[in-house]
Amino acid sequence: MYAIFRTAGKQFRAEPGRKIQIPTLDAEPGAKITFDQVLLGSDGKSVKAGTPTLPGAVVTAEVVRHGRDKKIIVFKYKRRKNYARKQGHRQGFTEVRIDSVDLG
Repeated sequence: MYAIFRTAGKQFRAEPGRKIQIPTLDAEPGAKITFDQVLLGSDGKSVKAGTPTLPGAVVTAEVVRHGRDKKIIVFKYKRRKNYARKQGHRQGFTEVRIDSVDLG
């Protein structure tokens, strides 16, 4: 059983018991959150696709922790112009554990 849901403009695959990292949410660790923008769901036998979302479908998760991803280097360069800029970036994330997938 799985579902594809949307949050923060991105899509994620949710399976019960699985941990996933999503863009930072404003929730404390241990809090329960629900995602109601479920785009597609499967119960193992059939697949349901929404237009654009499945009515009544909900993914329930628990916030495990907040963190920051590995550093990436952003390097800008223009040849022959004496222009080079180096900058690092670490994207924040929220790790959630999927508790249940209800397809409605």
